[in-house]
Amino acid sequence: MSGGEFRHLSVMPKEVLAYLAPKAGEIYLDGTVGGGGHARLILEASAPDGRLIGLDRDPAALKKAGEVLAPFGDRAVLRHGNFSEASQILQSLGVERVDGILLDLGVSSHQLDAVERGFSFRADAPLDMRMDTTSGQTAADVLASASAEELTRIFREYGEERWAGRIARRIVALRPDKPLLTTEQLADLVRDTVPGGHKPARIHPATRVFQALRIHVNGELDHVAQGISRGLELLKTGGRMVVISFHSLEDRIVKQFFQRQAQRCICPPQLPYCSCGHEARLEILTRKAVRAGEEEVADNPRARSAVLRAARRLD
Repeated sequence: MSGGEFRHLSVMPKEVLAYLAPKAGEIYLDGTVGGGGHARLILEASAPDGRLIGLDRDPAALKKAGEVLAPFGDRAVLRHGNFSEASQILQSLGVERVDGILLDLGVSSHQLDAVERGFSFRADAPLDMRMDTTSGQTAADVLASASAEELTRIFREYGEERWAGRIARRIVALRPDKPLLTTEQLADLVRDTVPGGHKPARIHPATRVFQALRIHVNGELDHVAQGISRGLELLKTGGRMVVISFHSLEDRIVKQFFQRQAQRCICPPQLPYCSCGHEARLEILTRKAVRAGEEEVADNPRARSAVLRAARRLD
């Protein structure tokens, strides 16, 4: 699929509406508006005068969202930017607090399917992997400049790749004569490097390396941590935050942040009395992580790895 057609299936739409509970007259922030699927549902549920501010770092996503949300007129406002920058963007719009925040993390269906973006090795393409194609290093830039130690850290920390060191050393050894510029080159290198790489397997041996590079190129985990922390400050009292994660590293950040903000005391357990003065700021609405149902997974296999968590601001 080329980049001209933006296609993205919104994950767990019913669950998002149930936990976000949109109402008329309220303001919502969709920090990862994508193709506008969730945003359209929120605007419909908050009719006739609910408003939505949609952010995305991907210009192609914003273009599609603009088409999908055009029928809502000025009830929908779209801006190019990362959700970790939401406070500045809202300030520029004269909005101090919002009634609800939705973050649908990770890579979209369109980004995976658009060959020229380089997120997938299913077809040969330039190693780009940037969600925001207007700025930043590409995956090829990282592979060309990072040390073996840094590449090892990236593959191990973000991809939980068992053979991280071996792959990193192979990249550094070969790149002076054969720089890695395409997805096929990288996938072949990993297959040739890891033990049993050419044996048939359910998961391609390069899957974790591609995931790790994408997370690093886009600073995804840093943006998640910053985005949910700053998002809490942007919520009105009683406002809700719904976050959908697609891998364990993202979900761990969200889960631990929600748990910490829901605690009344964060003192070390060995202290005999509370001295932190911490007050619970969130009520966790999802006692367990919410996952897509079998019917949705059958229609959209990428929903299988989705995890939804929700919380409500108390103060």
